[in-house]
Amino acid sequence: MTLATTRAVRVALVSALALGTVVSGLGAASAQPEASSTTRPAAWGPCAADVLAEIPAAQRDKVSCAVQQVPVDHSRPRGDKTGIIMMKRPALDPSKKIGSLFINPGGPGGAGLIYSAYGSSFFTPEILEKFDLIGFDPRGVGRSAPLRCFRTQEEADAVNDGWFALPITKDEIASSIRQSKAYTDYCKINAGPLLNFMSTEAVARDLDVMREAVGDKQLTYVGFSYGTLLGATYTNIFPQKSRALVLDGNVDPQLRLTNGAQYDRERARGFEIALDAMLKRCDTVGVAKCAFAGDARKKFDAIRENLRKGPTTLPNGQQVTLTQLVGTTSSNLYSPSTFKNLTALLQALHVAQNPSAATLGVQSVVDVPKLNNLGGRADVRALPDTPYTADDSYYAVNCTDKPFTKSTRNWAATAAKWEKESPTFGRYQAASDLLTCATWPTRHPDRWIGPWNRKTKNPVVVVGNYYDPATQYLFAQRMAKELGNARLISVDAFGHCILGDSAGADAAVTRYLVDLTPPVNGSVYQPNVQPFA
Repeated sequence: MTLATTRAVRVALVSALALGTVVSGLGAASAQPEASSTTRPAAWGPCAADVLAEIPAAQRDKVSCAVQQVPVDHSRPRGDKTGIIMMKRPALDPSKKIGSLFINPGGPGGAGLIYSAYGSSFFTPEILEKFDLIGFDPRGVGRSAPLRCFRTQEEADAVNDGWFALPITKDEIASSIRQSKAYTDYCKINAGPLLNFMSTEAVARDLDVMREAVGDKQLTYVGFSYGTLLGATYTNIFPQKSRALVLDGNVDPQLRLTNGAQYDRERARGFEIALDAMLKRCDTVGVAKCAFAGDARKKFDAIRENLRKGPTTLPNGQQVTLTQLVGTTSSNLYSPSTFKNLTALLQALHVAQNPSAATLGVQSVVDVPKLNNLGGRADVRALPDTPYTADDSYYAVNCTDKPFTKSTRNWAATAAKWEKESPTFGRYQAASDLLTCATWPTRHPDRWIGPWNRKTKNPVVVVGNYYDPATQYLFAQRMAKELGNARLISVDAFGHCILGDSAGADAAVTRYLVDLTPPVNGSVYQPNVQPFA
């Protein structure tokens, strides 16, 4: 896996739309007891062959793995246990080792196990020299007792058939509501004991067990995207155990945990802000660098409205639907390096819809990317009873954490309202958690809902991009204000999350993690590369 692929994996994780223990019903996190420690030290050993196959060959003889047992229900520490798999890539200079640095890539549902082997993608050599990097799959994710709503891939396919990512017509809306309910029914039947214990609070308490298991008195942590919520939750439950936390690509924890619908509504606005800024940048750099330049905003809106009437066929025979346009645009806004390909596709659509438009340049035709075909799986006929190998942690976490109305009766009206405010992404966003969490089978789960302002000895470093689509810059500002002790640093950049792509921000984060010297609040940095460069 190349560095570019690694970064693409991270942004895909943070943007992806995934399809016998009794819940204690305590509700308030303060009800969780502080039990006397029974944590056993992590038992590091060789990683499984299939894990090693996912990391660079040069790292395979350096890393080790362990499975740490944690309570399914942290209010019952001597009750049932579940295993959290961890990978350690040791500090390059043991004589200078400061401690362990835990990493979470986001999601929720991001499998972070192998991220320790890709530390050079995000961290400076000094950090790699002085910290053991610890990646892990959170509970219910990846290799950590994955929470699965289906027994076979055929069951999943049957539910996904008729469940639209962008339902517009009455029939599409009715079908999506019906299939979404079928999905949550399957989860109720098949997900098992973890279903009631998938909150971010539970993961934060797991993280504290892992911290103790590796022998650290305090936590050093970097979280991306949803991982910022995990970090904020940890630092408020365990403020005295928080050494240094960096949160990159921030959520608004207060809003997310108290009003899921409003949070997602504002999330759609964040994508619109990023899209508009990208289109303006396209016009600024001109057609030599951006094929779509010249009234890019007007052309994009026209493409979108034309696709509402039906698909557009490109000269190569490829058909593009409105759902594909929105999904492709959404995904590419995460990675500025893909903007040239995205705008080449937009120009191809513009010319196909307007044959009298200026002739499409040869380079633009070459650059038009093929739309994702489910990783090639769309052309493969499944065998009977194919094992279901995905996990359903995305909804398990979000539908536990985020409060939504428990009815889909007004979904169509709400989606239309969001679409009017955010014409490209409003309905697309509404078709995610707002639709599915309405019938999620967990009721009154334990979850952390605050406070968010507990003070830590060292300030938490909050990092925000001006044009982050998935977690708009306003969320970073709110995170910094809600935390009891925080410093906000900003990057005048596009894309979702920035560590590894801004030398200035990377240097500031390094000094903080290594020396506990916090950056100057309000500092603004530049990315290493601007889009369309």
